[in-house]
Amino acid sequence: MFEAHFQTFEEPEAGVALTARLAALREELARRKLTGFVIPRADQQQNEYVPPSEERLAWLTGFTGSAGLAVVLTHEAAVFVDGRYTIQAAKQVDSRAWAVESLIDPPPESWMSAHLKAGDRLGFDPWLHTFAAAERLAAACTKAGAELVAVDSNPVDAIWQDRPQPPIAPVTVHGMQHAGVTEAEKLTQIRSEIGKLGVDALVLSDSHAVAWTFNIRGADVAHTPLPLSYALVPKDSRPTIFIDHRKLSNLTRDHLEQSADVREPDAMAPTLMALAKSGGSIALDNATAADALSRLITGAGGKPVRGSDPIALLKAVKNTTEIKGTQSAHRRDAVALARFLAFIDREAASGKLTEIDAVEALETFRRDTGALKDVSFPTISGTGPNGAIVHYRVTRKSNRRIVPGDLLLIDSGAQYEDGTTDVTRTMAVGEPTDEMRDRFTRVLRGHIAIARAIFPDGATGAQLDTLARQYLWAAGVDFEHGTGHGVGSYLSVHEGPARISKLGTTPLKRGMILSNEPGYYKTDGFGIRIENLELVVEADIKGAEKSMNAFETLTLAPIDRRLIDVGMLSKDELDWLNAYHARVRAEVRPALDETTKAWLDQATAELKA
Repeated sequence: MFEAHFQTFEEPEAGVALTARLAALREELARRKLTGFVIPRADQQQNEYVPPSEERLAWLTGFTGSAGLAVVLTHEAAVFVDGRYTIQAAKQVDSRAWAVESLIDPPPESWMSAHLKAGDRLGFDPWLHTFAAAERLAAACTKAGAELVAVDSNPVDAIWQDRPQPPIAPVTVHGMQHAGVTEAEKLTQIRSEIGKLGVDALVLSDSHAVAWTFNIRGADVAHTPLPLSYALVPKDSRPTIFIDHRKLSNLTRDHLEQSADVREPDAMAPTLMALAKSGGSIALDNATAADALSRLITGAGGKPVRGSDPIALLKAVKNTTEIKGTQSAHRRDAVALARFLAFIDREAASGKLTEIDAVEALETFRRDTGALKDVSFPTISGTGPNGAIVHYRVTRKSNRRIVPGDLLLIDSGAQYEDGTTDVTRTMAVGEPTDEMRDRFTRVLRGHIAIARAIFPDGATGAQLDTLARQYLWAAGVDFEHGTGHGVGSYLSVHEGPARISKLGTTPLKRGMILSNEPGYYKTDGFGIRIENLELVVEADIKGAEKSMNAFETLTLAPIDRRLIDVGMLSKDELDWLNAYHARVRAEVRPALDETTKAWLDQATAELKA
C-alpha cells in the first residue's frame, strides 16, 4: 500500500547462528586467557543510535533495544535490560543460553559480583565504556576477587566475520538560516565555559556537540543527522576536528577550516598525548567520553578532568532562529499527521490495515511534505497488546491487524532541516471500553497538568514529574518511563541534559524543548500515551514577584475525543482541551485538502461538559 524509506520490519537473527556466535566468543576469550567479557550496547560516543558496525549486542544476542548490556562468562551469560525492554528481551533472547536480568535495580554489577569467582579475568573494551562505567566494573571485580582487563581489541569483532564497514556518509553545512548562531560565536561561549572549568582544553567526545559547535550535520547513524567525529577545543588556540576526510566535500572542508584544523581520527590520540605530556588538564564529558580517553591522558602525564559537557546545556537552549524553525517544522508535520489520522479513522474499522501499514502510511504523508530528511526514531505502531510494550517495534512476525475494539498507539517523529518532531497519539478503533476511557482520561489530565504548569526559574523536571502521574496514582496505577525528554534542533530527538522525570535534576530554562508524554500500559491488553512537545517560555503573570516560566505547546494534532470521559475533566482542563483543538484547527486546516478539513473539523469540535 505504502513504501517506507527509512524503516525495516525484519526480525533479528535468532536460533543456530546466535548459538554458534556465543560459542565462538567463548573460544576467543579462552584464547585470550579471559574468563568473561562485557558487551554494552554502545559505540565510542555512547550514541543512542549506532551504525551497523557497532551493533555488537544485537549481533551476539538478538536483542535490538536501544539500551542494554551482556556479560559472557565461561559457563553463564546474561543480558541486562531496563523496564522498557523486559517484554521485548524475553521474546528476542534465547532463554536457554542467556538469563535476562535488570539493567537498573539491581544493576549488572550485582550479578557480576555474585557470579565471578576469585582469580577470574573479566575483559572489557575501554572505548565502549565511560570512566564511571569502568569504575563500576572494577568495583564488581574487586568484590569477587576477580581482575578487570582492558583489551586492546574487541573479541566480538574478531569473530564477527561479516561485520559492516564504519560509515562514511557525506557531511553537510547546517546553514545560518537554520543554525542562527555562527561557529565563532559558539566557540566564544565554549571558551568561556572552559575558563570556568579552569582547564587547558575540552574534548568534544559527543558527535552532537561537534555538529552543533561547527554547524554541520551528517548521516552516519540512522534517525539522527550525525557526522561521527571528535574535536579538541583548547582554551586559547585553534580547535581541531577529527573526522574521516572521505566524508568531506571541498565545500564542507572549507567551512570547517574557517574555524578549526581538520585531521583524520587516528590523529586524535597523539594530539591528546602531546597536550597531556606538558601536564595539561583536559576536560572530559562523563556521559560520552570513553574510559580509553581518560587512560590515554593519564598515561601521558596529563590530568583528565571529568564532568558534564558544558556544550550540552548550551545546545539545549534554542536560539530565536531554532525556535522559529521548530515551530515551522511542527506546522508542516501537523499537516502530515492530520492526513494520517484521518486515513486511520477512515480505513481502520475495516480490519484490513496492519501496524506496518500505519507506519508506512505516516511516513508517506511526511514524505509528501517534500522536506522529510528521516524519521527521528523507528515508529512505534502498536495495537491491542502490542501497544502495552512501551518501546515496541513492529516486525513482519509481530505485525497485528488493527481491528475494532482495539486501541492504536502510534509514537513517531520526523527530522526536518528546521526542526525535529516527536508526537504520540492513541486512537480508538470502534467503541472503546469504560476502562480504556478512564485510563485515557487520567493520562490526558496528567498531560494537561504539565502543559499548563507554571514554575519558577531554577525548577527542575523532577519537580514537575508528579503533576503527570497524580491522576493515575489516584487509581493505583503508574507508568514506568519518564514524563519527558529534551529534543534537539535537527539533531537527537532524545537530547539532554534536561528531562521531566524523577531523575530530572537540570533546571528548565527558556528555549528548551521537552516532550510531555504520560502513559498507561495494561500488559496483554492495550497501551495509551499522549505526547506533545513543549517549549519553555516566560510565564505572563500580572503581579508576579519572581521570574516564572511556562510551556508553549509546539505539536498540533487532535487528541481522540472518543476516548475522553468529559465528566472526569475539570472546567479548566476542558477549557484547555477546547482551546488546544481550536488552535490546531486554525493553524492546520488551511493547508489541508477538503476531505481532511472535514475530518479535522469533527476531530477538533468543541467538547461540552
